[in-house]
Amino acid sequence: MVTLNDYLYNGDTVLKIIQMYSRDLKESSLKTGNTVDMFHSNFLLRMEELLVHNDFLTSQSQRIRELYKYMTRQYPQLAFTFKGRIKSLIRAEEKFNAYIVETIYNYYKKNGSFPEPTLVKSKIEHFRDLIAYRIVISMPKCHVNNSDERKEIELQYLYEIANIIPDFLEQRGFSPEISAIDNAVSSNMLKESVRPYFRDYISNPSSYGYESLHITLYDNESRSYVEVQLRTKDMDDYAEIGPANHLGYEKRQLKERTRRNKIPKGESIYFDEAFERGMLLQQLELSKVDVNMFGAIDNSLINDGCGLYRGRLILPFEHLSRFQNDKID
Repeated sequence: MVTLNDYLYNGDTVLKIIQMYSRDLKESSLKTGNTVDMFHSNFLLRMEELLVHNDFLTSQSQRIRELYKYMTRQYPQLAFTFKGRIKSLIRAEEKFNAYIVETIYNYYKKNGSFPEPTLVKSKIEHFRDLIAYRIVISMPKCHVNNSDERKEIELQYLYEIANIIPDFLEQRGFSPEISAIDNAVSSNMLKESVRPYFRDYISNPSSYGYESLHITLYDNESRSYVEVQLRTKDMDDYAEIGPANHLGYEKRQLKERTRRNKIPKGESIYFDEAFERGMLLQQLELSKVDVNMFGAIDNSLINDGCGLYRGRLILPFEHLSRFQNDKID
């Protein structure tokens, strides 16, 4: 079995790793009959395209910047950041294999048999966040006396911004995608006309407390999918450095092991190989990895200059509230 871990110790660049891994997955697919590996190989080539060709990213970020400029005029009292990134190779590989494991497990649990490769591939095709932009907003504390009131104000602004995004970006060459996830509940602060586009993880928090608004758009100029995430600063802290980050990792490990115990070994090459690849990445000791422009002391102290683990930053914009030094009387 070919795994990403096989290529992380030779001092190669990320691009070289992607090329070799993709090539070997293709060859392995022809030998083993694991046709999902062929799909996997082509997925990696799409990642390579994003990393090599920068012209469309420049155009894309300039059009996203129009939203940033609009918000600076419309919400001068808010502090907010815009960040864009191409998903890291390790995270993309984890997610790709997790989709396979989840799809096969859910199908087997329901039907007592394994799905055809075409169904597995169709589920992976929903991978829409190789490029993602995150908008994080905050109302400076000096403007609001009560912390509960501050949270409510931030939430109102967050949904107000969400309501304008589909039309605003559609005018600039992006087409909003209908969400593939059927939210059980969606906030009434989202206009009915935009609700189908959003995945409302604020009204539907994850099992480990993650909250955010997500929308996927198709960039007609670059012919690529883009995800836009909207959070308050408290939501972002919880996801990045709070309990959602650590507990999510622990729960995912337990969940994966539980799935493995319920699927017979040796009966689905798609499940077996995807599960093994995912578990190997979870056990990765980053301090031992040798990839050009990457370094780590341990799994927390990381200097990622190539987008191997943290992703490649493509858009940092920061707006500090024009009134952030004002004092409340």
